[in-house]
Amino acid sequence: MKRFNSNQSRLAVCISVILSAGTLPQAMAQQNDVTAVETVEEKVEVIQVKGIRGSLIRSMDMKREANGVVDAISAEEMGKFPDTNLAESLQRITGVSVSRANGEGSQITVRGFGPDFNLISLNGRQMPGTGYTRSYNLENLSSEGVSALEVQKTARADLPSGGLGATVNIVTTRPLAEPGQRYSVSAKAIHDTSNVEGDDVTPEVAAVYSNTFADDRFGVAFSFSHQERDFQKQQANIQGWQANVDLPTLDASKVIDARAEDANGNKVGNYFFPKDMNYGMENVERERSNGQLTLQYEPIDDFVATLDYTGSRALTGTNAIGWGIWNEFGGNINAYELDKNGTALYADISGNDGSFTADRNTTEVKAQSVGLNLDWKLNDDWHFALDYHDSNNKTDNGADKGMGSAGQVILGSDQLLSKIYDYRTGDIPQAIILWRNGTNELTAAEIDSNFSQFTHSPGESEIQQLQLDGTWFNSSFKIPLSHIKFGAAMTEQTMSGYSAWSGLRGGAGFNPAYPQIFPDEMFTRHSTANFLDQFTSGGSALQPHYYYSYDFDEAVARQQAFLTEAVMGGDVYVPDAYFDGIDSTSNVAEETQSAYLQSQWEFDVASYAVQLNAGLRYEETEVPNAVRQRIETQVNWESPSEWIMKYEQNGAEKLVDFTGKYDLLLPMFDLKVDLAEDWVGRLSWGKTVTRAPLGLLIGGRSLSGSPKPGSRTGSQGNTGLLPYESTNLDLSLEYYYGDASYASIGYFKKDVDNFIQNTITETTIDGLHDILNGPRYLEAVADIEARGEQATSTAIFEQMLANGHGNAEGKIEPNAQDPLIVWNISQPQNTDSKSVDGVELAVQHLFGESGFGVGVNATFVQGDVEFDTQSLTQQAPLVGISDSANFQMFYEKEDWSVKVTYAWRDSYLIGVGQSQGSSDAPPQYAKAYAQWDINLNYAVTEQLKVFLEGINLNNETEEGYGRYEEQFLFARQYGPRYTLGMRYSFN
Repeated sequence: MKRFNSNQSRLAVCISVILSAGTLPQAMAQQNDVTAVETVEEKVEVIQVKGIRGSLIRSMDMKREANGVVDAISAEEMGKFPDTNLAESLQRITGVSVSRANGEGSQITVRGFGPDFNLISLNGRQMPGTGYTRSYNLENLSSEGVSALEVQKTARADLPSGGLGATVNIVTTRPLAEPGQRYSVSAKAIHDTSNVEGDDVTPEVAAVYSNTFADDRFGVAFSFSHQERDFQKQQANIQGWQANVDLPTLDASKVIDARAEDANGNKVGNYFFPKDMNYGMENVERERSNGQLTLQYEPIDDFVATLDYTGSRALTGTNAIGWGIWNEFGGNINAYELDKNGTALYADISGNDGSFTADRNTTEVKAQSVGLNLDWKLNDDWHFALDYHDSNNKTDNGADKGMGSAGQVILGSDQLLSKIYDYRTGDIPQAIILWRNGTNELTAAEIDSNFSQFTHSPGESEIQQLQLDGTWFNSSFKIPLSHIKFGAAMTEQTMSGYSAWSGLRGGAGFNPAYPQIFPDEMFTRHSTANFLDQFTSGGSALQPHYYYSYDFDEAVARQQAFLTEAVMGGDVYVPDAYFDGIDSTSNVAEETQSAYLQSQWEFDVASYAVQLNAGLRYEETEVPNAVRQRIETQVNWESPSEWIMKYEQNGAEKLVDFTGKYDLLLPMFDLKVDLAEDWVGRLSWGKTVTRAPLGLLIGGRSLSGSPKPGSRTGSQGNTGLLPYESTNLDLSLEYYYGDASYASIGYFKKDVDNFIQNTITETTIDGLHDILNGPRYLEAVADIEARGEQATSTAIFEQMLANGHGNAEGKIEPNAQDPLIVWNISQPQNTDSKSVDGVELAVQHLFGESGFGVGVNATFVQGDVEFDTQSLTQQAPLVGISDSANFQMFYEKEDWSVKVTYAWRDSYLIGVGQSQGSSDAPPQYAKAYAQWDINLNYAVTEQLKVFLEGINLNNETEEGYGRYEEQFLFARQYGPRYTLGMRYSFN
């Protein structure tokens, strides 16, 4: 029977390379044939091709020998992965693209399926996600202790479920796998060109060590890394677009409307206006520490016990300054210009305010995993493995030790005549304010208090998993069955957390009766000359061309001191500087029991060697859920632009319990055919699933704490959500024509059931009355219009106070004559089915012994999963789908290696829903992104290497938009960064 190419065939290539280089002793050729073969085989066991070439050879071997469609990346040598960031490395794989956080790769999208659709495992163990999601942030895990990344794109019965797009397995160092002493230490100096407030050069140190003892019966391996990075993020953003707001009747000279007209000359179609326009910069200090310890013991032959621990801690601190405008709409739009899609390119708007903000936050992410694995090869026919691990991921958004929260101070003025939003030229919209002082610039003396607010939302995700796997190898029966794998597992995943919001604190609002508490000298005026200067309308061309900064701590202290004074005849009492209680707590668990059976068959069809894998996985899942939340009492109108939810103050809460349950049957088969010596064909079919994001399974209801008009929103989870279930088909053809050289083409199709869509329901809640359009509100409007004035929100608020409808603190409370608030409550539901298909192309080529090599891959994806921009109904598109391409070129010979890489990702849907967008959940898109990186290494000695890395050499920026590109959402600028370092290793 013809057998498949094994790893020995690839090792033979290594032998031929070494022989051709004359590295084997000449005496070997003079021995007899048997001795020569034995000696060569002995030498092969210790030969390791290092560097870029070695990494490519090992990765290609894993791809060729795998069952199903698999891609892999291997470490170039101990302690050196192709990229320092694992997500950046994964994007070199065909079909994988990344999303970025803080200017570096964070989460992956595979074949158009975003982070929540891909399962990340560590040494075969399912890892918990970050926050309320299942997605794993790869930027928090260093690459030094990683030996390989394996991307399984097709269904496997023996893998944990959850990877509808792909399952990514992170493989770390195992000492008994490569006996003997090996180690690597490195030190780097990082310079981020965007840095302003932090250190211009920050350190990164790492060490990896592995050794075996007692005749290679006991092994220990550990790794450690610590990185510090200081940088600045500059950004402009709009929180959301509002559809079909009330437009006043305006003179024709003040309106340009390019929308189509009906037969009667009336404009048709939707129209959209921006809710705000903000600019800002974040000065960021980020630390990342990783550690891993692995102990292995082989007391008897073929029995290995492995105990390992992996821990990571990422600490990100930000100090931010921002400025911008807020738009409430109503009858306060004075002039506008709409394009053919109904998007406002220009708007002149009265009322509301312009502000300058200061933000501070510290986010801490702690993850750890401890596991025990017992691997026993009982005999030639039976192999068993028992594995247990306990892994958790704790995220604390608001970990600042002083505040215990994330804080924001907003100062500014409502003394404006009008605001102009203008996006008719350039890459970034302009926001010009005409102040009552007769200029377009506010002076420091005119800046007054508005408010502060503080949030805290820690959460923890944990997975406990027990797996038993067995393999029976067929050595007795004359049938083409090679072996059978079987197993069972119990997995419990939990997520818990709470959210707390302070409400508005420390500010007096824009009330002239209050004394000014911020001296002029507290503010520093800056030019925008160096702000967002990579954009055509940024830098000195930006309007406004100035901004003010101030000290966050001083502003909070002055506001807090103000609260202790008697104001307007009454004491303002705040029970805590930052909180008035926890708004809601949640706890959701997911308990899964599973079993699988998988077989491998090897036989010939005509002259072709065929390998068939067929299997079945069965799972039962139960989702118990408990939610505790505060009881809402009323919504106050506290300032012209701020509406605030109030809660019962005696600690009263309500507890709600929910439970969901479902089972799954997941079949699969892989067919692999050796079409010729260097040609491999594959056919794979199977079912995979991705469970609903954990945050959507929380059954409780929550309402907006700041329910401004147009944003009276709430959400409610659904514990009964079923998983996304995909039926997958893969076809591929691979040609391995040289040492580390191959070409491949593949086609994939995924038919996905149970897509999840948020449905919006209009709901009223007893006791929550709406001041808006109530009798007192309408009375104030009538009073203003009777004077021939414009009824802006500021004017209405002030008129209601003048009419005696304010309380002792100058705030307006609802009464029983006001109508009930109409809330738009969003809840996820399983809906229809959708299909995605695509083509993957890859070429990897080494130019003989020249040292040059090149790799190119591209993925083209399409499907009936796109967002319909013309519709205002709720939709369930596929998030993250996009074409992508990668290119790398390298030279490696003697003491030098140089690698240049390019990664491109086309525009894609980030998500559905905008924080201040319409209730129809409008989309968020990212524009296409392309980045150039370089890596240069020089070997001073065999053990000592120095290197230089350049990331984002082309200073690529990030941009996003809404339904149309003209609906600007964000622009972000980071800048290139460079790393200079050295590495000493002994392998």
